[in-house]
Amino acid sequence: MTPQKSLSPRAWAELLLLSFIWGASFLSIRVALDEVPVMTAVAHRVFWAALILWGYVRLKGIAIPRSPRIWGAFFAMGLLNNAIPFSLMAWGQLHIETGLTSIFNATTAIFGVVVAAMVFTDERLSWNRGLGVVIGFAGVVVAIGPANLMQFDIRSMAQVAVLLGTLSYAFAGAWARSTLSHLPPQIAAAGMLTGSSMIMVPLAFYMDGPPQLALQTDTWLAIAYFAIIATAGAYLLYYRVLTMAGSGNLMLCTLLIVPVAITLGALILGEALAPRAFAGFALLALGLLILDGRMLRVLRKSH
Repeated sequence: MTPQKSLSPRAWAELLLLSFIWGASFLSIRVALDEVPVMTAVAHRVFWAALILWGYVRLKGIAIPRSPRIWGAFFAMGLLNNAIPFSLMAWGQLHIETGLTSIFNATTAIFGVVVAAMVFTDERLSWNRGLGVVIGFAGVVVAIGPANLMQFDIRSMAQVAVLLGTLSYAFAGAWARSTLSHLPPQIAAAGMLTGSSMIMVPLAFYMDGPPQLALQTDTWLAIAYFAIIATAGAYLLYYRVLTMAGSGNLMLCTLLIVPVAITLGALILGEALAPRAFAGFALLALGLLILDGRMLRVLRKSH
């Protein structure tokens, strides 16, 4: 197993910044949903972010691919990594707390390991990864509540929707590795958001009608935040952190997002999560740390 990179102070600072940006995105999406329909909110998110990233690509003089095959891959990536998960998770946030949504969002890494093991021969499910997956899924069950698994109301449907969104992220990760790994990350991100815009803008017009422009200031600020900062800006920051910290340390970001989202939801929206949500997150975090080998290394050092 490849050892984790040691984090420099700058890498830690940017990792924490990325965690805060993505953690706050759950709040901004929920604020916008008070006035903007789900599909329109997602269309805003991907369309404006795509424009900004293409502007960045043009400014840097990065060559734009012309192959129809690559653009087809962008379309599929936009569907799997933006259109489906953004829509499912935004709809879910109408019926469950932002903090709980962020906890379920952390299952992306768990699903990612399972999907990779199914798709790639070099991603076999080792014993520690298998144990991490089992503990992680146990955390999901605890967060939902075993009793709630026996009924199916709108809240249960919202939780399932968010989990399906994280599963879509996992398939997107496998698709990106198979089709887009040879491209500059800025091109891959801009192309993906273009593909999702081609899906979401017509869908929003069809389902919600023309977008309303007479929105409250808070709504416009929320849209600007999740489109410009938490999508376009966060993708660029993500690749910087990936280079400095490595993919293993980026799993810390998945965990750090959760307390940010829970805290902002409590302070601004007055949300209060059930104790089982925190217990479920603790199990999920343990599963993630076992999954990437971090917990095992700590135990070895202690002995």
